[in-house]
Amino acid sequence: MTLLTRPSITPTNSRRAARLESWLPSQCQVCHAWPASPLCEDCITQFARSEPRCERCALPLAGGAKVCGACLREPPPMEACLCAVTYQWPWTECLARFKFRQDTGLAGTLASVLLRTEGVGAALAKADAVVPLPLSAQRLSERGYNQALLLAHRLTSKGVRADLLARTRHTAPQHAMTREQRLKSLLGAFTVDPSKYSELRGRRVVLIDDVMTTGATLRAAAGALREAGASHITALVVARTGD
Repeated sequence: MTLLTRPSITPTNSRRAARLESWLPSQCQVCHAWPASPLCEDCITQFARSEPRCERCALPLAGGAKVCGACLREPPPMEACLCAVTYQWPWTECLARFKFRQDTGLAGTLASVLLRTEGVGAALAKADAVVPLPLSAQRLSERGYNQALLLAHRLTSKGVRADLLARTRHTAPQHAMTREQRLKSLLGAFTVDPSKYSELRGRRVVLIDDVMTTGATLRAAAGALREAGASHITALVVARTGD
């Protein structure tokens, strides 16, 4: 008996699918305009409005402050964190389709929204390496692709390095944990092979992920890159929760 396995979705065939979709009629997933890209320009303009955020963790801020109190008390291992949108409708639905429902064609649209965010283009241009947040082997097997890697390849055509950062073990979904549980579960969850240290020492790194909640995962990943010698780390995320 032949066992059927889920095909792996690679950046190459994802880009091919995106090119094919650009030739086919489509419908906006929010307003259902026809024809349109997965998200039409009007919806992106309406729902991707910029707002003041902490420079270090992208938490929404009021009152003109540049850095939130939490980052002042305990600075994260990344110098900057840039976020396109707040994690709310319609982005919750779009990201769920992209991340959990095999709708990899959304990678290009989500990347374009992120590229509109002030500072993202400059961060990518200055980067020596663009590092997608890695998945555990179990999660990658379940999903069939790494959504952060697909985003990275749509954000830039150079410098993407999926080989620099590794996830050492599988962890439970972070949304179901308290902050203390998240921090404990992520201890040692990311590592850089010592043979790669020379490629990170003194370099500027951009770290890519799709959604940021408490920031514990990005902090753990950035901490591993910092220990390997990275001199400057900027995190880029499509969406950030508001608390």
